[in-house]
Amino acid sequence: MSYVLGLDLGTSSLKGILVSRKGRIVAEASSEYPVFNPALGFSEQNPEDWVKAAKNVIRQILIIVPDAKKNIEGISFSGQMHSLVLLDGRGKPLRKAILWNDVRTTLQCAKIDKILKSDIFKITGNRALQGFTLPKILWVMENEPDIWAESRVFMLPKDYLGFYFTGNKYMEFSDAAGTLMLDIAKKEWSSAVAKAFNIPEYIYPKLIDSIAKTGVIRKEVAAELGIENDVSVYAGGADNACAAAGAGILQEKTGMCSIGTSGVFLAYEGKEIKYYKGKLHFFNHIIKDNYYSMGVTLAAGSSLSWLKNTFAKNADFDGLLEEINKIPPGSEGLLFSPYITGERTPYADAEIRGSFIGIDIKHTLGHFTRAVMEGIVFSLKDSMGLMNRYADKKFERVISVGGGAKNKDWLQMQADIFNSKITTLRNEQGPSLGAAMIAAVGIGWYKTFEDCAEDFVSYGKIYEPDIARVKKYEKVYELYDKIYYSTQEICKNRIL
Repeated sequence: MSYVLGLDLGTSSLKGILVSRKGRIVAEASSEYPVFNPALGFSEQNPEDWVKAAKNVIRQILIIVPDAKKNIEGISFSGQMHSLVLLDGRGKPLRKAILWNDVRTTLQCAKIDKILKSDIFKITGNRALQGFTLPKILWVMENEPDIWAESRVFMLPKDYLGFYFTGNKYMEFSDAAGTLMLDIAKKEWSSAVAKAFNIPEYIYPKLIDSIAKTGVIRKEVAAELGIENDVSVYAGGADNACAAAGAGILQEKTGMCSIGTSGVFLAYEGKEIKYYKGKLHFFNHIIKDNYYSMGVTLAAGSSLSWLKNTFAKNADFDGLLEEINKIPPGSEGLLFSPYITGERTPYADAEIRGSFIGIDIKHTLGHFTRAVMEGIVFSLKDSMGLMNRYADKKFERVISVGGGAKNKDWLQMQADIFNSKITTLRNEQGPSLGAAMIAAVGIGWYKTFEDCAEDFVSYGKIYEPDIARVKKYEKVYELYDKIYYSTQEICKNRIL
């Protein structure tokens, strides 16, 4: 039997899945690694920990499926976006990787805005935010000049993993689009950005398509892992692009709602570039010459985790959510804004903070729980609304993934607030499945991602919007929409 292997390099762990030729997942494994926080707002990881995790995952999978040792045809990667890896001339990391959730780069973002102004999102489709790679490079240039002087190439996490396996340095377009240095229309590194910040040409890796072959697993690595055949390696994709493919987001009228620690509302954009004026992220897709847009809620599932850990520490999540179906839509006047760590879309405001509005003596923990869940979906509806406002996008269905797809009441809430059919996945594997699909298309098992999805993606239950609840939520959302502007000044001037 032939297999492909998809590896997803996440923020807390690396997950791998082994998939057979007809899309059946035959094995999966994961391996964790630490995040280092050497100072307030700093978030870093050791790239060698990713390599160790990948080896551990592959070894686990080969134990589960021994015949995979000589039957894996291809491997590809998904990875956390934006995180900066700097290598010296020998290909060795010069420092720990600066992660996407590191927020040390406020001054560098201001510098980008001052120098490039609106040109930054005209070139890259995005505005300068702390999570992106360019501000991290500028921080290293300014604060660690000795390290910058030794730097010969920058990479992103999954590309470093690909380099380790093959010895070849490449970056594909979906991840490059998240660096704030790619001209997304020309599909080349922006000379205007490089010139503006004196970034040398040699620092940029060569750009290729997601399904492009980057090499084969080095013989010494294969021998160490017990792999007996030549395994082709394919470039891979950014985690959100891979998650979209793994959820079957392959046409323009389908959206994806992902509620994990953070939240994402994502839409397939086809071949047309749509400038959302920096209000939404706009990236190159893993599908050649196509794009996708997305908005981000920084504290989605983490808002619910905060509520549980603060007010119901001894309850599990099932226990916390068991009362929400007894609370009517709108939580009887209780509103929650999920800005507890600042917000990304649509406000890009690091100073805003969350609020409960309308607390009444009759409100119980069930009301607060439902209000938090509603607030998270309202925040994602903000992103959906921007897509409608700037690109006249209409969604026939939304695929729900992540923690928000694990509770039927929350799924119905999404259907009612988005006023759209909500579709679930039977076997949600997220970005790792998208990575496996890249390998499958790269090898030639399938001509297109659409063909691959026919075998690899399987849909589950559908939740239809309830008209009465839709109308109720439209009124509640109008009130929710006022919270940011009503609390912005208070949050900015809060006393700590």
